[in-house]
Amino acid sequence: MQIIYDSVRPYLLPLTGCQDNSTADQKQHSRHRYRSCQVLLASAAHQTKAMGYDIERFVGYVNDGLLCCICRDVLENPLQAPCEHAYCTSCIHGWLVHHHNCPEDRQALDLSMLRPLFRYMRNDLNRLQIRCRNREHGCEMVCSLESVDRHERECEYSRIPCTNASCPMQVERRNLEAHLAVCEYRSRECLNGCGYTILNADDTHHNCVAELRTELELLRSEMICKVEEVRHEMESRLDSQRRHMVQKESLLKNEIEELKSQMSRVMSDVRTLLAAERLHRQDLEQAELEKRELMELLKSLQRDGRAGSNIAEGGVRKTSGTRTLARLDSIKRKPREVTVI
Repeated sequence: MQIIYDSVRPYLLPLTGCQDNSTADQKQHSRHRYRSCQVLLASAAHQTKAMGYDIERFVGYVNDGLLCCICRDVLENPLQAPCEHAYCTSCIHGWLVHHHNCPEDRQALDLSMLRPLFRYMRNDLNRLQIRCRNREHGCEMVCSLESVDRHERECEYSRIPCTNASCPMQVERRNLEAHLAVCEYRSRECLNGCGYTILNADDTHHNCVAELRTELELLRSEMICKVEEVRHEMESRLDSQRRHMVQKESLLKNEIEELKSQMSRVMSDVRTLLAAERLHRQDLEQAELEKRELMELLKSLQRDGRAGSNIAEGGVRKTSGTRTLARLDSIKRKPREVTVI
């Protein structure tokens, strides 16, 4: 495509620089030359990439407005320029790689200016009747353009690759089952009972014992790998559990030592409290004893106060009062200890 474009480019350039004062014959000659080059480019584009629907496939009249300005086939995935010329998507993209104008009227054009086709034109395009592309293989289907892709995906005459691996054949969809029945690449289970699936092409080289031995070796290798993986996983888990247990043991030992220290302090405090309680009990007993003595002393003073209205009795009361005062002095002189808790 690039080679063809380079070969016709010298003929396209003079047209772009055509002056308004050129003669009518020169302009006519330039247009004819440009049209020839455009047809050549369209033919090369059609051969390089099949874009656009071949107009020969359509039933009935096709309006020229529904033809691509580049490939001259019926529009496929159409886009429209501001000048209202329409093109196939791949055709105009390929054109704008080397040009920056409309291929029809030479007006400035780039990809950002392209827009979808007008709705009424899309409706006219979708209503066109087209033959299936598998017509040469026997399909006589004629349908609207908007539904032809769906039909061709399911057409019984379309050629599809064989579903067997390594088979290079392409057969019609309707003949696929018949081909699979005789395909040399079809797979089947070994008739000798080994259960191995073989291809017809490998039938003469199949050895049940060798295949089973190979499969056994593969299973053994897989089992060894799985055992190693499980072993490594279990060792990793055990190491993790061991580290966790060591950390837990260290924490528990520290907590036990802390509890022992707290218990020792509590026992010391308890002993101190017990000693203080004994001293306090002794003080209470001593105070109770002094209380009884004071009560007895008060009673004796009351008895002495009621005695004696006469002088003789006054002599006796003086003697008793003297004894009571002596007892009070002895109580005051007793040492007393106060324990504060």
